[in-house]
Amino acid sequence: MIHLNEQLQKKLFNKRSIKERVNEWKKCDMKIVFTNGCFDLLHLGHLVYLMEAADLGDKLIIGLNSDTSVKRLKGQNRPVNNQKERVMFLSSLFYVDAVCVFEENTPIKLIKKIKPDVLVKGGDYMQKEIIGHEIVSDYGGVIKILNFQKDYSTTSLIARIKNIS
Repeated sequence: MIHLNEQLQKKLFNKRSIKERVNEWKKCDMKIVFTNGCFDLLHLGHLVYLMEAADLGDKLIIGLNSDTSVKRLKGQNRPVNNQKERVMFLSSLFYVDAVCVFEENTPIKLIKKIKPDVLVKGGDYMQKEIIGHEIVSDYGGVIKILNFQKDYSTTSLIARIKNIS
């Protein structure tokens, strides 16, 4: 069985410990960037998106949908990679500072808890569709929509894999 090494474990937080870490970062005047998703099959579109998100502040936090949450949102055949594997992939990226798994369908409770300075989503969203945009805007945070990486999606990747014979 594969285990998270010590370096990767330092990036994994629960809802209580992420709040404590964010408070430490904010005391040092660090700008907190938050994004969320399933990140089921990590692909180039994800990597570019996360690099661009990281450039918007000092610390990048990813809210990661749990396995049960992904199943509710995407269907019984998802996720392809389980929660532990997805945590490992994301935690191994040098520009990701924290990963926090959430069980709910949306990260609204997590957003309320950490109050990021910047809330980021991809270009396939409109601001009014971004969960938590009103909350973040109300306390002066910024909503940033990054360019969508055309031809890169988990759904299209799965379809391409299915077509390989």
